[in-house]
Amino acid sequence: MPARRKSRQRALQVLFFADVRKQEIGEAVEAYYPSLYNAEADELTGDELPPPPDRDAFMESLAKGTFAQREILDELIAKKAEHWRLDRMPLVDRNILRMAIFEMKDLGTPPAVVIDEALELARRYSEEEAIPFVNGVLDSIRKLLDIPLQSRPK
Repeated sequence: MPARRKSRQRALQVLFFADVRKQEIGEAVEAYYPSLYNAEADELTGDELPPPPDRDAFMESLAKGTFAQREILDELIAKKAEHWRLDRMPLVDRNILRMAIFEMKDLGTPPAVVIDEALELARRYSEEEAIPFVNGVLDSIRKLLDIPLQSRPK
């Protein structure tokens, strides 16, 4: 699996847990790396722990950037998610949309790539009807932001 795809999956998980647990994003990111919190267990129990996972810089920037811009991203989603109130939208779908919009507008990833990756996340983590919904909302927002579908990274 490509590294960025895995990072997007991780970022979605972190964003989802931050929402569910009502955590700040820094706490949710640190909780993603469980062995960082369990380092003391080695000393207390004598059990050998696996090495801490490598930090995922792309995942962290995607999760933190998305979280920081939630209000702006939610306004964009609300404009283009016809007949859907944000508070009634499945949490996973809302976070897929937020993350994709952030990546498209702020990280400069080509929209065609971002939309394709968002659809893969929807296929994996959401319901079948989420796929056309996510596709339609993201394409509408891409047009609203006036970003060409095959734009070049910044």
